[in-house]
Amino acid sequence: MDRQHILDEIKRTAKENGGVPLGSRRFENETAIRQPDWFGKYWPRWSAALQEAGFSPNEFRGEGLTDEEMVLKLALLTRELGHFPGKGDIRIKKREDASFPNDKVFYGRYGSGVRQKELVRDYCNRHDGFTDVLEVCGPGKSIQPREEKVPELVLGFVYLMKHGRHYKIGKTNATGRREYELAIQLPEKLTTIHVIKTDDPDGIEAYWHKRFAAKRGNGEWFSLDAADIQAFKRRKFM
Repeated sequence: MDRQHILDEIKRTAKENGGVPLGSRRFENETAIRQPDWFGKYWPRWSAALQEAGFSPNEFRGEGLTDEEMVLKLALLTRELGHFPGKGDIRIKKREDASFPNDKVFYGRYGSGVRQKELVRDYCNRHDGFTDVLEVCGPGKSIQPREEKVPELVLGFVYLMKHGRHYKIGKTNATGRREYELAIQLPEKLTTIHVIKTDDPDGIEAYWHKRFAAKRGNGEWFSLDAADIQAFKRRKFM
């Protein structure tokens, strides 16, 4: 993951968030840029990335707090006020207590007040001593863990076919159909020698083309010997 790309995404998402940079977790959810893409690689902490992107510390004060610590502060402020705090309440609390994160931090990291209330409710359901806060927030529903979507694995094939004394190395998602398509174009019988199943047909085709580059004729046709063919046939999946 390129450093400049991450910085550009920080600036873009901050602009869409009213000029306030996102917390690392919300940033990951909205951009798919994960913590391992930057942590210990470009920056030692998220606040350092935000600073390099051009945001001053007062714009992301509270970034050093964990989610549990942030939500606890909201829960305690709810208890103090007797109602769930809005932006104005958070700003007043910030003026009274300099260590309290400002409203931009809460809304930048968690989004809407509805989402913040869900987080507080979930926190209180998991910890003793917050019955009064739960009564203020209402019963609601506990937040269910986010299900990770596993990308579907798309497989293709890289094939080795023989036509006369020459061999063709190509890619397809249906080897039988490709053999038929080629056969109707050629005067001699076309024989499939071997097929490699792969989730990266472009990359694997390029690998074999490069490996046999010295023996390449026109297009994807090669003059291969027995050793070359055996090398190709040893690969079942790449």
